[in-house]
Amino acid sequence: MRLHRNLVFAVIDALHLIFNEQHYADKVVEKVLKYDKRWGVRDRNFIAETTYEIVRWQRLYAKIVEVDIPYPREALFRMFGVWCVLRGIPLPDWKQLQGTPSRRIKGRFDQLSKIRKYRESLPDWLDTMGEKALGEALWTKEVAALNRPASVILRTNTLKTTKNTVQRVLDKAGIPTTTLPDHPDGLELVERKNVFSTQAFKDGWFEVQDASSQKVAPFLEVAPGHRVVDACAGAGGKTLHLAALMENKGQLIAMDIYESKLKKLKIRARRNGAHNLETRLIDSTKTIKKLHQKADRVLLDAPCSGLGVLRRNPDSKWKLTPEFIQNVKKTQQNILRDYSKMVKPGGKLVYATCSILPEENQQQVQAFLASEAGKSFTFEKEETLYASESGYDGFYMALLQRL
Repeated sequence: MRLHRNLVFAVIDALHLIFNEQHYADKVVEKVLKYDKRWGVRDRNFIAETTYEIVRWQRLYAKIVEVDIPYPREALFRMFGVWCVLRGIPLPDWKQLQGTPSRRIKGRFDQLSKIRKYRESLPDWLDTMGEKALGEALWTKEVAALNRPASVILRTNTLKTTKNTVQRVLDKAGIPTTTLPDHPDGLELVERKNVFSTQAFKDGWFEVQDASSQKVAPFLEVAPGHRVVDACAGAGGKTLHLAALMENKGQLIAMDIYESKLKKLKIRARRNGAHNLETRLIDSTKTIKKLHQKADRVLLDAPCSGLGVLRRNPDSKWKLTPEFIQNVKKTQQNILRDYSKMVKPGGKLVYATCSILPEENQQQVQAFLASEAGKSFTFEKEETLYASESGYDGFYMALLQRL
């Protein structure tokens, strides 16, 4: 591989914004890719993939070359040099990369790789907490799996087409896919491609949605004609899946505290042809009270630490704090207490997170069922999805029924 100066400098700019300015990696990459319209697919892939790789292994690389945050520009180039050496990429004769100690880098890598917090590039507190929560064996396997880049998974929009049709059309467009045995609407890209530019996407034939995430909507056991509430809808990936499972029949109410996310959901719903969907902004407690005991099904895809989706959000390792997790647990408790009141007698509720921590998952459900608000609910089933077992994101879901 021959390194091009303008592409490498774009990576360094991105790393500065992510590490030193605390910007979100996906937003930074999106911004940096607009630097030069002449960049082709290969150029853009290099910038995005290299940036994410160095973010993913930040602590390991920084430890190898002994630099501390905030990183001056020369430190970022030293970390980039580590990335090159470990991948066998010849270093160009640039002043920013002169003196890169290739042999020492390899030796330090071998030494540090024996220690999990460096090998998997984790903050001390997170490594300690993960081992305590899951046990050493599972945590070791899980965090290794969460450091593998996520593949691109599609969910067929059955309101408009079939999985076989989507697969055939994408194959003709030069985007081969494979089917997923345990996901009836899922397709996995053989190699990463830009699916958003395809006519099939523009026509609403599919959405990009991880395989684990695709298991949440069916877990709620919705049926055509139900009144269903997605109370933490966000931009609506699971909402749109619910609409498809309901076959556009019944009423689907998507709620969120962020109006901007609901606006994006409306756009996606139009593209998907989801006609039974309406959005409601949660701007006061009245919004929830109006639906007390009126929903057949309620989905609570609650805010969480996001530890199950580190594969696609590696920068969150460095933005998470123990204080945030404690605060989000209180939010989860409040959501379970208040939003569960929308379930009518005989109706069902799913509590879900993209976390793998029992304190955000099983323990929250147990505490709710033992509380005054949860005494009218019974536990039906739960499932924890680990990246180390499935190869996809980490998720948790529990199904409860109101008496």
